[in-house]
Amino acid sequence: MKADLLERVFRAIATDDEVAVDKLLDTIVREERKKGHIILADRLENITKSKTKSQSRPSGRSTLLDSAQGKPANKPTPTASATNLQALTELPNSKRSQLPLLTVIPREQLRHHTILPATVEQRFQRIEREYAARDRLAHHGFHYKQKILLYGLPGCGKTMSAERLAWNTGLPLFKVRFDTMVSSYLGETATNLREIFEVASKNPCLLFLDECDSLAKSREDNNEVGEMKRVVNTFLQILDEYNTSSGLLVAATNLDKSLDMAVWRRFDDAIEVPKPTATELEALLKQTLIAMSKGSIEWHSIVAKMQGFSAAQAVRVAQDAAKRAILDREELVIPEHLEAAIQEISRT
Repeated sequence: MKADLLERVFRAIATDDEVAVDKLLDTIVREERKKGHIILADRLENITKSKTKSQSRPSGRSTLLDSAQGKPANKPTPTASATNLQALTELPNSKRSQLPLLTVIPREQLRHHTILPATVEQRFQRIEREYAARDRLAHHGFHYKQKILLYGLPGCGKTMSAERLAWNTGLPLFKVRFDTMVSSYLGETATNLREIFEVASKNPCLLFLDECDSLAKSREDNNEVGEMKRVVNTFLQILDEYNTSSGLLVAATNLDKSLDMAVWRRFDDAIEVPKPTATELEALLKQTLIAMSKGSIEWHSIVAKMQGFSAAQAVRVAQDAAKRAILDREELVIPEHLEAAIQEISRT
């Protein structure tokens, strides 16, 4: 906290100036949020809300004043979800369609229990540790890893890994909507892209670009039209310029072979998210079924029938088996439920 702000807080407390104290507390919360200290800011905001709720109005004057200003009496303090909805209305829209270019994924919807190989898990933990220590790194002249590229086969957990990073860093997750960002009109896609990154640079967040190959296909591909090659050039330039002090950029692709070679060196880290091994498949099944009662299951036998399954397919097997158990009114997952689910998913 800045020294002058700290001094003003103490002076307001010493003089019992409640209005000044409230304004200063709000300033502190906003500054911490701007620095990317999202979890701390939320905690401080909750403390100030508790203070507001515990204070009774000294007289009817405040209620009358609120009514005179068009405010309802005893208006409840906005919740965190209401604040998020308010922020959502301020996100950029496509100029032509007026549809939002970004979607905010609520924190309670983030899937963050990932099962990854030890070497990949360590790399994700390194990103999270660097983010937590970003101020200390900056003090020594170093930048934390801000731009992360995830690649691998479909269903192996790239999106979930991005959500896990958002959860563990406390950053809100902004997901780019390619259906509204990409436009057939000349120059509009690049304009939308710049607006997205401008918003992300001003608001601490994890900006997630899923299927980023649509923006970064090789410029040597003769099948691509000139407009998309200009979009790739714009994307490369934006990546060079993107330098936030308190956010993350995570891009994901299934088509790493089709990416322009210049894209790779724009990222601080490129992590392959592989298909799960037998050990990881078993862990995924058990984690998904953690809330269910289970009968006598030989996990090795079950996993042997799931050779080549992705992480997403393993989760579907467990969820389908759990639903079969519930529908059978047993609420006990048995091998037959898992085997039936495996056969059904193998056919799709």
